[in-house]
Amino acid sequence: MTYTAHVDTFARDNLPPVEQMPETVLDLPELRYPARMNCATELLDRMVAAGHGDRPVIHAMIAGKKYFCTYRQLQVRANQIARVLREDLKLVPGSRVLLRGPNNPMMAACWFGAMKAGCITVATMPLLRAKELKQIVDKAQCTAALCDVRLDEEMKLAAAQCPSLARVLYFNDGRPGSLEARLERKPPEFENVDTAAEDVALIAFTSGTTGQPKGCMHYHRDVVAMCDLFPRSCLKPAAGDVFCGTPPIAFTFGLGGMLCFPMRVGASTVLIERLTPELLLQTIQDFRATICFTAPTFFRQMAPLAKNYDLASLKKCVSAGEALPDPTRQLFKSATGIEIIDGLGSTEMIHIFISHTPERVRRGATGYAIPGYTATVLDEEGRPCPPGVVGRLAVKGATGCKYLADDRQAAYVQNGWNVTGDAYSMDADGYFFYQARTDDMIISAGYNIAGPEVEAALLGHEAVAECGVVGAPDEERGMIVKAYVVLKPGRRGDGAMAKALQDHVKSSIAPYKYPRAIDFVASLPRTETGKLQRFKLRELAAK
Repeated sequence: MTYTAHVDTFARDNLPPVEQMPETVLDLPELRYPARMNCATELLDRMVAAGHGDRPVIHAMIAGKKYFCTYRQLQVRANQIARVLREDLKLVPGSRVLLRGPNNPMMAACWFGAMKAGCITVATMPLLRAKELKQIVDKAQCTAALCDVRLDEEMKLAAAQCPSLARVLYFNDGRPGSLEARLERKPPEFENVDTAAEDVALIAFTSGTTGQPKGCMHYHRDVVAMCDLFPRSCLKPAAGDVFCGTPPIAFTFGLGGMLCFPMRVGASTVLIERLTPELLLQTIQDFRATICFTAPTFFRQMAPLAKNYDLASLKKCVSAGEALPDPTRQLFKSATGIEIIDGLGSTEMIHIFISHTPERVRRGATGYAIPGYTATVLDEEGRPCPPGVVGRLAVKGATGCKYLADDRQAAYVQNGWNVTGDAYSMDADGYFFYQARTDDMIISAGYNIAGPEVEAALLGHEAVAECGVVGAPDEERGMIVKAYVVLKPGRRGDGAMAKALQDHVKSSIAPYKYPRAIDFVASLPRTETGKLQRFKLRELAAK
């Protein structure tokens, strides 16, 4: 690429070396984008120009009352925020802007304002502490932050330790000096920066990991491509749809499902700051939502509650973030009649690349490589595995991993393939069957055992609400399978229950896979996005 709108070239200067870049395949007609493209123009301004200006784009609950804003109102707010970034904070195209906030209209407006200004967003989970924020700010060299005022405590602690972070403005705050106070003085128009399609638009930091965070850089083209692939081939949304769900906008699963996907077709979304299974069901009922995005844990918890709510509007559900156990799929289908659309994506790839339509679901399978991607299973030498053989999942297509100045790029991208860290098998029809994360495989007495398979078997028992399975050190076997189990209310976690669960697993899958140790716990450690933190269970098991 020769043209860039970025005056601050930090992101481009810290892309992986050419030999470590993933192979990009843009062979579908819908992926033939112009060389210059700003994703805010595509997702917001073009929708207003196409006649959607007065249609709702964001619904919310504010002070206990229903609220919505239109595409035109969001456009005006984003234009004003772009002016603040450029005129007041003196940011230039390519500057990194830290975003802090839960899912709400101002968080969405800030994201679009930064895109319009040609800046690079670095959105962060609301629950991150100052230490974690400092790591991200330092890694991305953020020069400004827009933060929900309710998250100011950790933001102030982090800002005091970050030399690069020159300015912090707070929103959802009516006081003088707040972002809103500055917006009132700005005109409603703004000419979007004419970014290249391959200018970096965002740096997304991976969730649920240990050690140093990994920043995943994605172009403006990548943002639009994620809207033109999974939604078009599997979800098939329309302008009349109302999206809702739990993933934060700061997480690329949420950026797509809660914001960009609906806007690509002129639909609307419900942004609720914190949801429980009950509140998500209430949201579907109150806003007549038609499409729901959440993690497997929520679908399992929602299933027994579904009968208490009017879910007649709900048509499609998408599960991602971690593997969807088949018992959870069947439980939710029995309760609602809806076949969950499972999806495998990653922050590195920006969104889902393996999935299926409701009509093409296959029991136990995540799905197939969606149009725009090619996937395979590789052995340790990098050769394709035969059908049914477990190996390393590798994928290439319209998007790919571009770590920010990180030696781990060489492990993720190999010979142009994105090697995701998932252990999968593929059948003769191209369906992919999840086994585990490659670092979650349990090797016990010479047997390879996938923790998620044991979890799925346990979840098939009527007493189990949630579970997590990891390997625990064992002198005789090297490792044993250990289960951490949350029981349903009224069930006793005693020796008799442990034996009943062990016998159930032995009758469900190969007997050698049964958990030789079971701990009954009140809850499981999860990330803010709902992922089970197996590394914390492994730490417990090691003790």
